Amino acid sequence: MGRRSPRCSSAVFWLTALLAGSSQASPILTAPDLIRLVESKLNGLPSKVVSLFLPESSQPPAGSTSRCKVYPGDANWPSDETWAKLNDVLDGRLLTKPEPQASVCYNGPLYDAEKCANITATWSRSYDHFGDPIEMMSPVAQGMTCLPPNVFDTHNCSRGGFPMYVINATEPKHVQLGVNFARNTGVRLVVKNTGHDFLGKSGGKDALSIWTHHFKSLEYIEDYVDENVGYSGPAFKAGTGVQAFEIYKAAGEKGRTVVGGEGETVGIFGGYIQGGGHSPLTSLYGTGADQVLSYDVVTAAGDFVTANSTSYSDLFWALRGGGGSTFGVVTSVTVKAHPDCTTTASRFSFNSSTIGNETFWAGIRAYVDYFIPNADAGTYSYFTIIPNVWTGVIQFNMSPFFAPNKTLAQTTTLLQPWLTRLGDLGIKVDPNITEFSNFYDAWRSSFPLEVVEKINATTASRLFPRTNFETEEKRDELLDNLRQSTENNRVQVHFNIKAVDPANADNAVNPAWRPNILFAQQAVRWPANGTASEILKIRQEFQTSDMQRWRDISPGAGGYLAEADRLEPNFGQSFWGSNYPRLLRLKAKWDPHDVFFATTSVGSERWKVESIDGLPNENGKLCRVEQ
Repeated sequence: MGRRSPRCSSAVFWLTALLAGSSQASPILTAPDLIRLVESKLNGLPSKVVSLFLPESSQPPAGSTSRCKVYPGDANWPSDETWAKLNDVLDGRLLTKPEPQASVCYNGPLYDAEKCANITATWSRSYDHFGDPIEMMSPVAQGMTCLPPNVFDTHNCSRGGFPMYVINATEPKHVQLGVNFARNTGVRLVVKNTGHDFLGKSGGKDALSIWTHHFKSLEYIEDYVDENVGYSGPAFKAGTGVQAFEIYKAAGEKGRTVVGGEGETVGIFGGYIQGGGHSPLTSLYGTGADQVLSYDVVTAAGDFVTANSTSYSDLFWALRGGGGSTFGVVTSVTVKAHPDCTTTASRFSFNSSTIGNETFWAGIRAYVDYFIPNADAGTYSYFTIIPNVWTGVIQFNMSPFFAPNKTLAQTTTLLQPWLTRLGDLGIKVDPNITEFSNFYDAWRSSFPLEVVEKINATTASRLFPRTNFETEEKRDELLDNLRQSTENNRVQVHFNIKAVDPANADNAVNPAWRPNILFAQQAVRWPANGTASEILKIRQEFQTSDMQRWRDISPGAGGYLAEADRLEPNFGQSFWGSNYPRLLRLKAKWDPHDVFFATTSVGSERWKVESIDGLPNENGKLCRVEQ
C-alpha cells in the first residue's frame, strides 16, 4: 500500500494504544487484553459477570437461539447492578433511560410548560434533534409515542421505539465494550449517529444504543497513496460523528471538496457513506462510498480493526455500500478529497394556478428531455412537484439546479434550451443563476435545511436508469407516471443525477446507481388521526399501486436504501441488486449471531419488530421470523 496505509501492530502496542484512547488499527482483541484493560473495575466479580464484557469466545453467546432479543422482564435481562458495572467500565459514559424531548409537555415530574413551548416552536428543525442521544427524525418509525401535543397529541409520553440505555461513545473501547455486552447478554443493539434516516434505523424499543455522534476527530492528509485502489492524492480522515456542515467547511479551508450529502446536519461518515450516499458531487465523482479509502471499525466479535484494500478487504467491500448498523460500528473513515471548484446554482419555481394543468405538465415534460445531457454534464438538480389537495394547484420548485465546476455562462448554456421552451409555453420563471467561487459557499446558499419527517407520511424511492430517457416514447411514459402520482396526491422529490463509476470502485453500492439518471421519491399521506389498520392499508396500497407503477416501467432497477419505505418489497434486490447474495455471505461471516440489526438491512429478513400497533415501526420486540 502507500505511505499513509494503516498498519497492524502487536497486541502489546495495540493495548497501549487502546488505553491511550487511540483509534489506530489493531489485531483481534483477546480476552486477556480486555481483562487487563478493565481489571481494576472487574476485580473480584464473578466470572459470569466478567464474561459479559469480553470479546467473542468459541461458544455461542447466551440467547443466540432465543426467539427474541432480551427485554426488560425477561429472566435474562441484566440486573441494575450489571448495568451499573457497564457504566463503570465505560468511564461513566452510559446514559440510563434518556427522556424523549417532548416529555416536558406531559403531566409528570418533567413537565415544564416553557420548555414545551420552546421545543414545539422549533420541532421540525433538524438542528434541534441531531445532538440528542435518542431522538429520531422519523417519528412515524419511532412509533409516535412522545411528540409535542401541538404536533401530535399522544395524550401521554412513553418511550416507544426509543432505546433504554445509550453509550455516549468517544473512544473505540467504548464501542467494543458495548458490542460485547449486547452480544453476550442478548440485549438488542442499535447504532445512532444523528438520527437522519427515513426508516428509523437508529431506534429500537428498550435497546442498548451506541451513540457515535461525538467521534469528531478530523485530519487532513496531503498525500495519501493506495495503489490497490488507484488513488494518490489528498484525503481526510474523519470521525463518524463529523457532519456535512463541518466537513464541507474544513475541506473548503484546504481548497478541497469532499463528496457528501446535500443536507446540512447529516452525519456523512456514518450510515450515509456506508449506504452509498448521493451528493451534489456524485455526477462528477460517484457516490460517497466510492470515496472511501479506509474504515476503522468494531466488528460484532468485539475486534477493533482497520478495513481497507489490503486488510480485511471483504469487510471493506461490504462497508462501502452495504449499509450501516449491519457489519460493524465504524469509528472513523478516510476519504478522497477533490479540488475545490467554481460552482453555479439556480433556483426558481412555477405552478399551475395561472397556466393550467396541461401547460404545467408540458413544462415538466420539456425538462425531462434534458435529464440525460444535464446529468452527463456533471450537474445535480433537486426539484419537487407538490400537489395541493385543497386548491388543486400543483407547485414545481427547483431547489436548486446545482452545477459544480461550471461557470455562470456554462450553466446558462445548459439551462437555456429548457428555459426557452418554458417561455414558449407561457411559463415565466426567474432562474436566478448565480456563480460562486467555491463549492462550500454555493452549497450553503442553495440547499434547504432538512426537517424532521411528517407524522402522517412515508416516502419510497426508485432509481430510474438511462433507458427510461433514451426515446421519446420512454420519456412520455415516465412523465405519465409522474403525473399519475401527482393526481393521486403524492408529493414528489426528485434528483436528476448520475453516479459515475470511478476507476476500481469495486464495492457493495447498488449497481442500479450506475445507470441512474433520475432518483425519484414519492410520499404517501394518511389522516393524522387514522387507526392503525387504516394507516397500514393505505401504506400497503401505496406499494402495490403507485410504487408498483414506477417499478413496472423500470424493470431490474432499484431504490435507495437510506431514503425508502420500510415496506419496500424484495428489498435485497431493490437496494443491492446483484450484490445481495455476496452481502448475505459476508453478513454470516462477520456477524453470525446477528448482533447488528436494522430494518431492511442485509440479513434483516430473518427478524421482525413485533410492534405494539402492528405498524412498521420500532415500538416492539425484535424477534426471529418463524421459518
